[in-house]
Amino acid sequence: HEGHGKTLARLRKVAGGKGRNIAVLLDTKGPEIRTGFFAGDDVDKIILEKNKEIVLTSDYSFLGDKNKIACSYPKLATSVGPGQEILVADGSLVLTVLECDEAMGEVRCRIMNDTTIGERKNMNLPGVEVDLPTFTEKDKDDIVNFGIKQKVEFIAASFVRTGDDVRNLRRLLQENGGSKIKIISKIENLQGLENYDDIVRQSDAIMVARGDLGMEIPPAKVFLAQKYMIRGANIEGKPVITATQMLESMIGNPRPTRAECSDVANAVYDGTDAVMLSGETANGPFFKEAVDVMAPPPSAGAPAGE
Repeated sequence: HEGHGKTLARLRKVAGGKGRNIAVLLDTKGPEIRTGFFAGDDVDKIILEKNKEIVLTSDYSFLGDKNKIACSYPKLATSVGPGQEILVADGSLVLTVLECDEAMGEVRCRIMNDTTIGERKNMNLPGVEVDLPTFTEKDKDDIVNFGIKQKVEFIAASFVRTGDDVRNLRRLLQENGGSKIKIISKIENLQGLENYDDIVRQSDAIMVARGDLGMEIPPAKVFLAQKYMIRGANIEGKPVITATQMLESMIGNPRPTRAECSDVANAVYDGTDAVMLSGETANGPFFKEAVDVMAPPPSAGAPAGE
């Protein structure tokens, strides 16, 4: 909190000096599932080979290797079954479940592609209703002891699955002096899509979070989900943000692809109120160029950036 507080203070100082009003959004961690750490002090990556087998254990203290790695989800062995896919590191590793040992809390899988992965990578279980709270204790601490105290304008609630999630968050804000903070619900899985009507009614705004959504539903259906959510938010009169991988190639390149420019423009034509950069401005050296490309109205008739 201390480090983020200093960053926030610098932001507000610069904004004040330039006479700009810049809203601050706090993004919650949510019920994420991650792989564990590896054995060996100097080992931070492991090489996995296609068609080999690997075991996932819910004992998160286990230090893994190419044969067995830990998973932070305690109920993994009772949540998946043979034939199901598990996606790791944004889908760069695909595993197919072969067998589940509920007593041991282990899942034996087949590796479907050659890859190298690091420690603590995100894990998605497509089609599975994960038995984890939407707001972890860390989320609550971040909201109450940082977000409310720092007077942020928005909370981006990750992995919202039901309207009750939004109601519970609003109650938490009201009980701790944060009733003025607006809630942006991030729709990132199938359950959130299925309960979308109630979620959008309870929320102040919606974020179409396409990164994790593309792991939870077939990628070819993400564009349909995007159009459905944008239209639903438009009908309810709620602002909607389209996010993730909009100019992804600009993390490493000074210019976007033509497809990315079309993606930004199509989101605008769908009716989105805002388009969002993430890794492009957080991780890469071309953050200014990415903003320059995104900033001109893509609906103006010319390609984005011209």
